[in-house]
Amino acid sequence: MSLPKLYIPGPVEISKETYSAMAEPMIGHRGADFEALYASVQPALKQIAGTSNNVFLSTSSAWGVMEASIRNLVQKKVLNLCCGAFSDKWFSVAKACGKDAEKIQVEWGEAIDPAAVKAKLEEGGFDTVTLVHNETSTGVLNPLKEIAEVVKSFEGVLLVVDTVSSFSAVATPMDELGIDVLLAGVQKALALPPGLSIFGVSEAALERAATTPDRGYYFDFLEFAKADKANNTPSTPAIALIYALREKVNSIIEEGLENRYARHAKLNAMIQAWGAKHGLENIAPEGAQSKTLVTFKAGNLDVPGFVKAVRAKHNILINGGYGKIKGITFRISNMGNETEESIQELITALDDVIPEFLSA
Repeated sequence: MSLPKLYIPGPVEISKETYSAMAEPMIGHRGADFEALYASVQPALKQIAGTSNNVFLSTSSAWGVMEASIRNLVQKKVLNLCCGAFSDKWFSVAKACGKDAEKIQVEWGEAIDPAAVKAKLEEGGFDTVTLVHNETSTGVLNPLKEIAEVVKSFEGVLLVVDTVSSFSAVATPMDELGIDVLLAGVQKALALPPGLSIFGVSEAALERAATTPDRGYYFDFLEFAKADKANNTPSTPAIALIYALREKVNSIIEEGLENRYARHAKLNAMIQAWGAKHGLENIAPEGAQSKTLVTFKAGNLDVPGFVKAVRAKHNILINGGYGKIKGITFRISNMGNETEESIQELITALDDVIPEFLSA
């Protein structure tokens, strides 16, 4: 049997056009050909990110840039906003980097309250805040605009935002919101193979980095900024993935950002409606639900059996939950290249299998 069609929260299905772009001839990464490639992705990336600055390219997962943000920016104390597996881990990473860190911790499935952020920052001593915009483990979409407004009201506090599973599917206007680092991996809503991350850095963040000791080299923001001035990267880039990135971001601009946002919202609503039909509850509260995936509470559903049966019968892969809620939740993705037709095919397959796994 062929490999299954992916409806997991990343990696997601890759289009034929993207794969074709990756087959472009190899080039040297320290010459005019690569500089032209690097420059060619910038206009669309800047438009999607909502920034006037170039967007840096890192040959790493997004976790590399998440750790880099801690190493480059935290001089006093970082406040980690924790509401799921990935935002929780950011606190652990800060501690592992030897930084003074505190967290606001809410239950998995809840969103971060901007008022709580304000109250914590009023205690003083913080210079950096980290936020996962779309918490992929729970499908919670945090109130980015409101949290950004709070953080920006405190002088000298920088905001780092993980948009790994929301970038290009939900508006994340970096400059307008005053975000200091906006980062994303490419294997989720951008629908590329893993191995590349993208990130925008504000002038304030670069100024902070310049006075932060022990930044290291590979993820030094100043090295990225220096290389960017020459349309290049500090170290060897993932050239095939950057070819793929060029194809993808150009296709996103061709689709239109508002159309893309609307498509993701519509497809997500289809999956939510499917769950409601079967009495399945979204773990995320109304008003804070992701537009790129849904995390359902399993209830009496046999999650491992259901996931296995969907794959065996229809060659479709959904996710059986993540971290401490694995097995008591399951996740279905609608991000990237999905269409109404492909989501309907998924729903038809799920409808075919689910009756035997729901308890009476």
